[in-house]
Amino acid sequence: MDRRRFFTVSSGGALSFLGVPDAEAITRRVHAARNGVKVGHGEVEAVWQMAQVLGANSAEYGGGHVRHLAVSYLIHNVGPWLQGRYTEATGRALYAATSRLAHLIGWMSQDQDDEAAARDYYVHAYRLADEAGEEELAATALRGLTAQAMELGPRHRARALALAEGCVARAKGINDLRARAYYEITLAEAAALDGDHRLATRTLASSQTHIEHNPDAPSGTSWASHFTIGRWSHVSGMILAHMGDLTSARTQLHQALDVHGLDSRRSRANVLGQLGALHLRQGDLDSALTVWTQFLDAAEGVQSTRVRDSAEDLRVRLARYPDDTDAQNLAERAAALLARQP
Repeated sequence: MDRRRFFTVSSGGALSFLGVPDAEAITRRVHAARNGVKVGHGEVEAVWQMAQVLGANSAEYGGGHVRHLAVSYLIHNVGPWLQGRYTEATGRALYAATSRLAHLIGWMSQDQDDEAAARDYYVHAYRLADEAGEEELAATALRGLTAQAMELGPRHRARALALAEGCVARAKGINDLRARAYYEITLAEAAALDGDHRLATRTLASSQTHIEHNPDAPSGTSWASHFTIGRWSHVSGMILAHMGDLTSARTQLHQALDVHGLDSRRSRANVLGQLGALHLRQGDLDSALTVWTQFLDAAEGVQSTRVRDSAEDLRVRLARYPDDTDAQNLAERAAALLARQP
């Protein structure tokens, strides 16, 4: 994907407090900077560590839990470092670490349905990674923009597919097979939503080959490094559901939960909510109630728009069963959970 064209069609704004990087921004900064704080390895490592800590918390309790802390850290700590004095090598490392943090805030914003902020942070993460020469971070930022476009509905499906293709193209030189599986399954989902089942099936198969070949590769520094075979099973299940194969979709979601395991409360709640809906679509109310009970248990304390959406979906669908006591009790639990959500 052409870099200039990408920003023309994708950028909804800029995070001016950081100063948006452009081609050779780091080199120019190294030559021109005479004032500002001296930045070294310690500051760069601090950004990585903060992104890791905040990311782990958000994975467990949702994007709304600590987003304010992440934004404050980016503005008040990282911003002055970006405007400071450093060598070119340190500058590229700082830009890469900041890209990771900006991407995390983009994900947090998306998880709270703040689409404009999510888009801006993803675009900023891409530009920082591009300037730092970090292909995996750049591809992951494109993947974030793809996921956001998919969530915006049918009118954005062509854009989602184009972004997904750009993401996979950007990742061609990446050696981590888990990362490549992550980008490929994103393309498969975008293709399935756009009605191109042939492309979806082919790309899903390639993604499966890569994730099964190297499911436990050493963890890297981007979002993609956290992609596991359990998460692959979850996404593949949703792709199969988009293509109408509900039985296979349900099998994949059960594998994500019971065979491969998922390592965060938010992820488990997300899968359980979707799995309950699949059971109900196939006419199995009892199994849907069992799974949705587990969903509500896992959803307690999680601040995520996706979890809220599943709770609302559950409540509305179970209203069709006014004479079923278990269904109505579960619907009341969902309503109470929604009332407690911020």
